[in-house]
Amino acid sequence: MAYLFLVLALTLNAAANILLKIGATRLGGLEEPHLLARLVSDYYLFAGLLLFALNVMFYFAALTRLNLSVAYPIMVAGGIVIVVSVSVFALREAVTPLQIVGLALLILGIAFVGHRSFA
Repeated sequence: MAYLFLVLALTLNAAANILLKIGATRLGGLEEPHLLARLVSDYYLFAGLLLFALNVMFYFAALTRLNLSVAYPIMVAGGIVIVVSVSVFALREAVTPLQIVGLALLILGIAFVGHRSFA
């Protein structure tokens, strides 16, 4: 159950970051008129903030059952893999071959960090 909580937390965190990116792109620069009103009313930003709050609840639940030395690297690396994947396939952002190698190493790192914990 602890890993389910961790996967939910990292998925919600990644989704929150993606929604914030979409919202930020829609808002434009910080110098735009009525920025505060637009920040509060943008449903992408609001949804992103809500998902961040849900992420914290699931991450807290995971941390009550997992070592931080296992949970945090999986949380961060897993989130990066999700965010970059969505950025490439949904947002059409470009990645370099070196970034792809880095993602592969992150996935390998998740496997190494969690190896003893998954058994």
